Amino acid sequence: MLILLAIVGLISYYVYKSIIPPPPIPLRESVSKKSPRVKLNDGRHLAYKELGFPKDKAENKIIVVHGYGNSKDVDLYTTQEMIDEFKIYFLFFDRAGYGESDPNPSRTLKTDTYDIEELADKLQIGPKFHVLGMSLGAYPVYGCLKYIPHRLCGASLVVPLVNFWWRRMPRKLLNAAIQKLPFEFRLTLRVAHYFPWLLYWWMTQKWFPNSRDPKKTLTERDIELSQIHAKQESALRQGEYVSTQRDIIAGYGNWEFDPTELSNPFSDSNKGSVHIWCALADKQILREVLLYICDKLPWIKLHEVPEGGHWIIHEKRHFEAIIKAACTE
Repeated sequence: MLILLAIVGLISYYVYKSIIPPPPIPLRESVSKKSPRVKLNDGRHLAYKELGFPKDKAENKIIVVHGYGNSKDVDLYTTQEMIDEFKIYFLFFDRAGYGESDPNPSRTLKTDTYDIEELADKLQIGPKFHVLGMSLGAYPVYGCLKYIPHRLCGASLVVPLVNFWWRRMPRKLLNAAIQKLPFEFRLTLRVAHYFPWLLYWWMTQKWFPNSRDPKKTLTERDIELSQIHAKQESALRQGEYVSTQRDIIAGYGNWEFDPTELSNPFSDSNKGSVHIWCALADKQILREVLLYICDKLPWIKLHEVPEGGHWIIHEKRHFEAIIKAACTE
């Protein structure tokens, strides 16, 4: 009996240790020089980087929301010529748990949205701003359109994620979208959605496939661009659970709304625009889902990029087109 209890105890301890994620790696152990940070009302800090025109003189204020595994140091072609032409103030920041921003143990789409609003207020960039989100980092942009539309003068979603559990989307369409992904990627997203408390275990266990082969989710050009522009080491310095894994949980969890339920934030003033950028060679995002959203919401401008892959924002000509549309259309 004692032996049986000991075995049960050991198994329970192993399961507990496997499921419970480790605490964040303290920044003081991994950062030699800190970026400027603002303190939020809940006590957390967000690290940020400013670029371009002074915010009190800029005609266009763009908050850039980085994607999965990246940070405020996302490598984009923000040339001085572009900044001067459109008089742009860029605000980059590390989302919760990434880079030098404190983790949020209760992180959701809504908390990421209000982090953006509070950051803008703490830095006094003004009552209105444009938000630009890429890939998985587009879900806070959807959140801005839902929860703080009065603060927006525009929004851009570049190859935005598809949450396969949106409520009002045709089930057949979402099933086709998830089938576009490799089998192991689909498993990971299902664990994140249905069993988020198991995601840390899932990402660290060795029994079942859980990692993505870049050749299955990226074009050859995407892989070239990722090798040039990816900066994951500094982005994940506090650990993968509080950054990328919490990101997956927030992006693919249960949303309080469906994108097709959004209202046009500029219907009264006509001063502002929303853009979705769809890459036609993207191996991760099904074009038909983005077409469906834009068909239901005709006030969103759809831009299709022939032969473009998931990393189009890192192509100079595409990034320039994205910024020009945000500033002029």
